[in-house]
Amino acid sequence: MLFNTADYLIFLPVIVILYYCIPTGWRYLWLLGASYYFYMQWNPAYVLLLLAVTVITFAGGLLLEKTESAGRRKACLVTVISVNLLLLGYFKYSGMLTGYLNRVVTWAGGGEIPWDHEIVLPVGISFFTLQAIGYLIDVYRREIYAEHNFFRYALFISFFPQLVAGPIERSKNLLKQLAEKQKCSYENIRRGLLQVLYGLFLKMVIADRLAVFVDHVYSDTASYPGFYIVVATALFAIQIYCDFYGYSVIARGSALLMGIRLMDNFKAPFLSRDTNEFWRRWHISLSSWFRDYLYIPLGGNRKGEVRKYINLLFTFAMSGLWHGASMAFITWGLLNGIFQVTGQVVRRLLRKRGLLKEAKEKEVFSGKVLQTMITFLLFCFSVLFFRSNNMVDAWHNLCRLFSVNNWYVLFDHSLTELGISAEYFYVLAVSVLILFGVDRLKYREQDVTVLFFRQQLWFRILTVTVLTVMILLFGCYGSIYDVQQFIYFQF
Repeated sequence: MLFNTADYLIFLPVIVILYYCIPTGWRYLWLLGASYYFYMQWNPAYVLLLLAVTVITFAGGLLLEKTESAGRRKACLVTVISVNLLLLGYFKYSGMLTGYLNRVVTWAGGGEIPWDHEIVLPVGISFFTLQAIGYLIDVYRREIYAEHNFFRYALFISFFPQLVAGPIERSKNLLKQLAEKQKCSYENIRRGLLQVLYGLFLKMVIADRLAVFVDHVYSDTASYPGFYIVVATALFAIQIYCDFYGYSVIARGSALLMGIRLMDNFKAPFLSRDTNEFWRRWHISLSSWFRDYLYIPLGGNRKGEVRKYINLLFTFAMSGLWHGASMAFITWGLLNGIFQVTGQVVRRLLRKRGLLKEAKEKEVFSGKVLQTMITFLLFCFSVLFFRSNNMVDAWHNLCRLFSVNNWYVLFDHSLTELGISAEYFYVLAVSVLILFGVDRLKYREQDVTVLFFRQQLWFRILTVTVLTVMILLFGCYGSIYDVQQFIYFQF
């Protein structure tokens, strides 16, 4: 069940209304049933996988709490995490590993490994697996209690708004809220509905419309080289941001309708002035997960500069691998790690020479804009690998990007012949300006919904009307366009 469908717009209010009608002691069971029903809309059989991960990690948490021996606790943690990673690896990486093994065996003169069945990737497996592993590590560190109510823990793993694409919640936030009695709040209802509306706007008006153009170019980059690829890659960066940000906002709004607050997954990343800041603002739940559960345990920055850079590169490589079973994703992760390391090395050299403080004192608006543009362009360069199907395609796309200097396509209306008319480009321009305005407020650490509800009634009605009309008139849905799946569902 997709957020951007009529089914969900019927499902959500029914769940919320009945949630508040049910006695508080039974509400988590109602949400648990709704969450499993929600997940079963993709593939009912894979609900058994979700249940298996839940049972294994629930039992692991109880064992960690009851075991006193440090050695046994560590062995228990490693065992349970390994089982979960094996399940994830089988469904997500079997095809990739078999492919590489076949190449090695063929190169050595042997026959291929028989692999005559295709594994369907369960939706959300990467997200709920990391959430379960994070819970285990928190219990191991004694940062949170082990949950003794199996059904409440099962809801923590399967809570439907964030089940299939995050945010990857921490047990210290979500598990505790599920144990509390949530009251029906007018403030939560109106803020939640506004977030759902804005998320649908980001997804259906911006992301799905850009997808038409991006898919057209990337499906045949040989016919659209040079600046076609440049524009498509830049627009894909905006597409994936609006797609995933839109999902996260809808998830947060849906949860808020039931009084549950999920973490903010994006904080205006495209306004960042360097790659370090970018990754503090982009996919925050995943970035912070890898920081807390991989980078810091590896030693973080506590073991010297060289070790810190190695840890950074390894962490970003694992983040790329988490995104997909392809060297293209790993390269995407490594590129962003290299950008981080390079930035830190440059800042360290400037600091030693006393130039960093001087440069900051002389910062002007034009310098800030230039830094923001460079950060955006570096990310765009990396997402060329993210968007390509594999490393071979990525290399071909990179070569085709520099093979033709057809800058004139930016001005001769050639771009309007690739699925998006000139009129819709204007609509997209207005939509991106709305996005920029909201992100500018978020970048300044302002709560946009609070600011919105402080405005006069006419302004609020006009804003809601404009967003709704834009979704209905310019959103991608219905018979002309297929309902677009959220990009991060494939991870």
